Amino acid sequence: MSLPAAGASPEPAASPDPGASPDPGANWEWTVSVSTADQTHELGAALASVLDAGDLLVLTGELGAGKTTFTQGLGEGLGVRSGVISPTFVLVRIHPNLPDGPRPGGPDLVHVDAYRLGSASEIDDIDLENTMDSAVTVVEWGRGRVEHLSESRLEIDLHRAIGVPPTQPHAVAGAHEGEPDVLDFDTYDDDEPRTIVMRGFGPRWASRPVLGEIIEGTS
Repeated sequence: MSLPAAGASPEPAASPDPGASPDPGANWEWTVSVSTADQTHELGAALASVLDAGDLLVLTGELGAGKTTFTQGLGEGLGVRSGVISPTFVLVRIHPNLPDGPRPGGPDLVHVDAYRLGSASEIDDIDLENTMDSAVTVVEWGRGRVEHLSESRLEIDLHRAIGVPPTQPHAVAGAHEGEPDVLDFDTYDDDEPRTIVMRGFGPRWASRPVLGEIIEGTS
């Protein structure tokens, strides 16, 4: 089945205007259902084809929702150095563009985990402004923390069919003093169904992107 085109009306019921978003600040909302981790990966790769340096993506989703899998797909589509994993313990990972990849000369990928950063000022302390112009910046747990970085952004929520509330990462039982007490590596990203909701904010995302990839089984 073809991935829904940007001009298609979102199927989930909600609003009299089929293109409107429940979030009054969003220009649009688009919901995609996937049934495998591979489809989550492929959707990220398809989205990467329309991303440019300076784009900001904010990811939200509970443990195993597919944030890392989705970001790995973005990295593959952008043609950056492989090895995308959750930056939970280091806060920021930078994956440079590869000159022999599918997009030579394209943007780098900056992957951020903002869960431990409690405010916009703490985001400023990691100097994302220095890489924003040359990279696609993906921030997990960034809602309410990174909106000041750009006038435009994509918010992407990943929902498991059965899961824990997306407001808290997975707690690590028996963590010792000085060790992180949360783990958000998406290590349980299996092939259960997921719903991925994208919202566009600001002039960069005035309309929904056209994604031409064919992803079998999505709806």
